[in-house]
Amino acid sequence: MPSAKYLIIGSSHAGLCALDAIRLQDTEGSVTLITRDESLPYSPTILPYVVSGDADPEKIFLRDQKAMDHLNVTFLKGETVTTVDTKAHSVRLSSGESLSYEKLLLATGATPVLPPVTGLEDEPHHVLRTLDDAMKLRTALENKHTALVVGAGLIGMHAAENLAKIGVDVTIVEALPHVLPDYFDEDGASLIQQAFSDKGIKMHLGCTMKQVARSNGAQLVTLNSGETISSDLVLVATGVRPSIDYLSEADIEVDQGILVDDRMRTSADGVWAAGDVVQAPGFFDSEKRLNGTLPDASEQGRIAGMDMVGDSALKPYKGGIGMNTYKFFGHRAFSIGLIKEANTGSDGREEDRVSAPDLEEDRVFSPASQRYQKLVFQDDRLVGALSINTDLDPGVMFEVIRRRIDLKDMKAQFVDHPQETGRILMTKVWR
Repeated sequence: MPSAKYLIIGSSHAGLCALDAIRLQDTEGSVTLITRDESLPYSPTILPYVVSGDADPEKIFLRDQKAMDHLNVTFLKGETVTTVDTKAHSVRLSSGESLSYEKLLLATGATPVLPPVTGLEDEPHHVLRTLDDAMKLRTALENKHTALVVGAGLIGMHAAENLAKIGVDVTIVEALPHVLPDYFDEDGASLIQQAFSDKGIKMHLGCTMKQVARSNGAQLVTLNSGETISSDLVLVATGVRPSIDYLSEADIEVDQGILVDDRMRTSADGVWAAGDVVQAPGFFDSEKRLNGTLPDASEQGRIAGMDMVGDSALKPYKGGIGMNTYKFFGHRAFSIGLIKEANTGSDGREEDRVSAPDLEEDRVFSPASQRYQKLVFQDDRLVGALSINTDLDPGVMFEVIRRRIDLKDMKAQFVDHPQETGRILMTKVWR
C-alpha cells in the first residue's frame, strides 16, 4: 500500500496553504496531494469568468506541475476519497487504491445542493462548482439566448453578470427578498439590484422554482407565484453543503461539516480539516459554524499545515469572521463581520449573528451616488463593516475587527474618517 507522511485531500486554497506551511518546515517528508479534478489546482472564484471567456481555462491554475515538482509532491488528479479508516490510518480512493498516511488533512470543499423542484432532475441543468462544470456551461451556451439563474448568492450573481456580458438575456430567481442575503443588508442589496437591473437583468425576488418542464424546445420554469419563465438554459446556484459523505463510516465527529478545534484538529488522531468542509469556532462566540470564504479557507489551511508539521510559530485560529469582497459591473463592495441579524441565505450558510442588544450603527447611505457605508460597533469596538463604492479598505477594517481594537478614545475620529484612522491604528499595531 503506498504511503505518505502528509496526505492532503483537496487542492484548492486550504489544501495549498497547508502544503506551503508544511514545506516551510519539512522539505523532505513525503507529501501526496489528491484532487477530484482532472486539472491542476484552481480557485472556484474564477469559474464565472471561464464561462464568459474572460479567463483562459489554460491560464487559471494556482500551481503548475513545475511548482509541484519543486515541492516534491506526489499529485494525484481525478481521484476522490470514498472511505477513511482512522484506526488503520488509511484512505480508499475511487480507483480502488488505498493509501496510508501518518497525518491527514481533509480539505474536500463543498458540493452543490439542488432544491426540491418537480422535474429538475429530469431536465438538463447546470451547476458551477468545478472547472468541468464551467466548461460544460460554456459549451452549452453556444447558440443560447436566454438563461435562468436560480439563486442570488455570490455564485449566482457572478454567473448572471458574466452571462449578461456575453449577450445572454438573464433572469434571476431568489427565494429571499433581496440578493446576496448572506452578505448585504436590504439597503446594500438595493444598490446591487439596481446595477443589475440597469444592465437588463430581470429579477424575481421572494420567489422559488416550483416545476421545470420541456416546452417547444425550451425549458419552462413555473414559480411558486404561478408565473412561468421560458429559458434556453437553467443554472442552479441555490447553495452548497460540505462534502463529507465519505466519512459515513469514519470515526470523525461531524455536524453540518467536520468539527474542528482552533488548530483545525478533528476528533480523530492524526486527522485535520480545513476550508469549506469544516465547522470551526466563530470569532464573536464559541459556536462552531460554517464560514465558506476564501480568506478563511487559506487561514485554516495554513494553521492546519503548521500544526501537522509542529511549527512553533503557530498561533491558534481566532475564529471565523465573515468577509466577502464583491465587484460587479464596475462597482466594488465588501461586507465583514456583524452586518445584520442572522439569516440563512441562498447558499445555505448562516452569517454571523447579531445577538447582542448593544450594537451601534453608523450609516452613510446615498442611493443617488450608489454609495453606502455602514460601521457596526459593540463596546467601542468595530464588529462589522459594509461598503459599496467607498474608499474603505476591507483589509484594514478586517484587522481592526480581528484585533479587537478599543476605539473609545478615538471613536468619533474613526466614524468621521474610518479609512485614515484605521490605517493609523494599523501602523501602531504592526510596529
